[in-house]
Amino acid sequence: MSHRHRSERLGELFRRELTRLLLGSLKDPRLDGVVVTDVRATRDLSFATVYIRSDEDVSEGIEGLEHAVGFIRRELGRSLRLRKIPEFRFLPDETPEHASRIEELLRQAREDEGSRDG
Repeated sequence: MSHRHRSERLGELFRRELTRLLLGSLKDPRLDGVVVTDVRATRDLSFATVYIRSDEDVSEGIEGLEHAVGFIRRELGRSLRLRKIPEFRFLPDETPEHASRIEELLRQAREDEGSRDG
């Protein structure tokens, strides 16, 4: 199996385990409403980018995760039995905002096209 498939598979595994920790072991109030939407690990598994969304201020969720990163890495090491747990970087998931912006641009383009035809 290629490294790409392994890193994708482990990214999904990290996402599930992080979600489990958010729902159970992590009690920081800054993490209330935080959802892990995606985890992308590098091929060598030295780093993983964790994308999150939050009902509240996403920057507070990132702060809470950064504060708990040592605990998170230890727990993932135990539960996944991996020799190497990546360094995590936490970022807001901006996918919904990008999708909304693209939809707005397409709507404007259709309106502009319609006004030129008529």
